Amino acid sequence: MRTRTLIVGLVAPALMLTACTGNAPSDGGTAAPADATFTYANNLEVMIEWDPATDYSNEVIAMNNIYEQLTRYDITSKSVVPSLAKSWTHSANDLTWTFTLQDNVKFSDGNPLTAQAAKAALDRTIQLGRGAAYEWDAVKSIEASDPSTLVFHLKYAAPLDLIASSAYGAFIYDTKATSGDLGKWFEQGNAAGTGPYVVDSWKQGQEVELRLTANPDYWRGWDGTHYQQVVYRVVPQETTAAQLLQGGQVNFVPQLSPSLFKSVQSSSNVATTTRSSFQNILAMLNTASGPLANEKVRQAVQDAIDYDGIIAAEKGSLVKANGVIPDGLLGFDAGITPTYDPAAAKQLLSDAGYGPDGNPLTLTLTYASGTPQLDTIVTLLKSNLADVGITLDAKALAWGTQWSIGKSSDPAKRQDIFLFYWYPDYADPYSWFINLYHSGNPPVFNLSYWDDPSVDKTINGLQAQTANDPTAADTSYKQLQQTISDQAISPVLGVLNYQRAYSTSVTGYVDNPSYSNVVFVYDLTPTG
Repeated sequence: MRTRTLIVGLVAPALMLTACTGNAPSDGGTAAPADATFTYANNLEVMIEWDPATDYSNEVIAMNNIYEQLTRYDITSKSVVPSLAKSWTHSANDLTWTFTLQDNVKFSDGNPLTAQAAKAALDRTIQLGRGAAYEWDAVKSIEASDPSTLVFHLKYAAPLDLIASSAYGAFIYDTKATSGDLGKWFEQGNAAGTGPYVVDSWKQGQEVELRLTANPDYWRGWDGTHYQQVVYRVVPQETTAAQLLQGGQVNFVPQLSPSLFKSVQSSSNVATTTRSSFQNILAMLNTASGPLANEKVRQAVQDAIDYDGIIAAEKGSLVKANGVIPDGLLGFDAGITPTYDPAAAKQLLSDAGYGPDGNPLTLTLTYASGTPQLDTIVTLLKSNLADVGITLDAKALAWGTQWSIGKSSDPAKRQDIFLFYWYPDYADPYSWFINLYHSGNPPVFNLSYWDDPSVDKTINGLQAQTANDPTAADTSYKQLQQTISDQAISPVLGVLNYQRAYSTSVTGYVDNPSYSNVVFVYDLTPTG
């Protein structure tokens, strides 16, 4: 399960993001104690899934400190950089990729990282076919040609260096960590990665849910000052999280409401940053059953939404969307601008047989409970739709419950509107299209239930286009977004503007929206 409701989830030739702004932490401070602890306050349970082959939810924020990928996407240089692979090459047709591994790397269980071990991990991820395993669909076979060389043979061209940097589905782990059932071993709270931290304790359902401690054999070493412990603390109430931050009991809060964010900026021991993200909010409209199967009714809903009003109400935590793809990624199209036109909405409803002279219309909407940002949006949607004669029956549900309804095999049990967040698995728009807009039976994240063979065909070719001809891929993405807008498949209500708050004792923090809500703790320096 991927909890796409977490607020706290590449070849991008024109990646442009707003710079970090806000209170800057001091470079001064006293030396950190040897057992310095970094505490992350999350609003939801962290460890939904323990298997690094199948994880696809909140656990990403911890997993990226336990496991590593072959590469990493660096948001500062806007390029793919080495991680477990120190270098790589690819053939002219992008069908063969060769990665050379770092020297003297060990898994946390003491076994060496070899090309054969990396192949075993990725083969298992691909074979299980869950979570973000779709990313590797281009792979025909993986070869360990010698202990340090990993060769990928592809069925079709794909940007494999970028795929290998993914926040999900690209982890390298030790498949020989146990002689028993590896999946069951992982689900007991065990881990076997190459990352800087290892599991110290896991207490499911507790406020202090997960503790990590430094991996003494980490291949990059521990010279200099680093956090030796990492704690993930579940703090559902954002007011409590803000108080804990100001009181020095937590070090990082990934997202606060605009009013609380403003209030913590006056605290001398709190630093803040703001950065536009790759995460957006979508209202998936049910194209397969119910009133919204009628395209005119979907278009009426899309026209009835006051997009600027939503952005204004969120007071800086959202920016207006242009199409599905956020600014900074391949395929962004500033020309796709949602419009608020209640008069057109009323006419479309009348044409479809609804309104004062027709039938009354009630639509059901589901969204994740415990998310103030969505609460505000739903309140505004109710008002917007009421203005054109639509009654909105909105239900705030636990994410698991909401998703179960959306995936129901019985169309009669599904919602009309599924409101949630989405962010890419790696810094490329493919994640939206293969997950949200490609047909699927049963549905997983295609919760508009859209089924268009011509769209499927275009989506199936996007990875190859991105590798071979980024200009053509850019055009395909823009055309797909225009079709989505024209058919009112999924109005995009805004793009998150990440507003982070953290202790001034933390230095070196870089917000990387390619790894949504992840803090790479090893890269930080504690100063007191």
